[in-house]
Amino acid sequence: MKVLYSGEATATGARHGSAESEDGRLKVDLSAPTALGGHDGPGTNPEQLFAAAWASCFGGALEYVAQQKGVETGEVVVQAKVGVGPTEKGAFGLVGHLVVTVPGLDQAAAEQLVAEADLACPYSNAVRGNVEVTLVSKGLR
Repeated sequence: MKVLYSGEATATGARHGSAESEDGRLKVDLSAPTALGGHDGPGTNPEQLFAAAWASCFGGALEYVAQQKGVETGEVVVQAKVGVGPTEKGAFGLVGHLVVTVPGLDQAAAEQLVAEADLACPYSNAVRGNVEVTLVSKGLR
C-alpha cells in the first residue's frame, strides 16, 4: 500500500493520562469511565476518540464515493458509537454502531451510497470481520 498520510500520537498514563499528536494539534486529557473501573474524570477516552475518528473518516469516504458518482448529498452527518467489553475468549473487544444521515438523497439511494462508503472507508475496512458493526442509513429527501 502506498501511504498518503500518517497520523502520529503518543499516550502517557494509559486511560487516566493524556495523549498528544506529534505536531501538537491534538492534546487531550484522558479519563477512564466508571464502567471500566475509572473515576469518570473530565477527560475523553479511547472509545470517544475512535468514534469521532471513524465518524469523520466515514463521512469523508461517503463524500468521496458521492463525488466519484456525481451525486449531491447535502451535508452528511455520521453518528458513531463505539462500545468496549469482555469477549467470550476473555479478552476485550469492540462493537460499533453508525447512523449516517444523507439529507440530499431518498432512503434507497442513501442506503446504496452508505454501503459503498462502508467499503471505501479505511476504518470500516480495519474493523471488518473483527468488530460487530450496525450500520443505519437515513435518506431525508
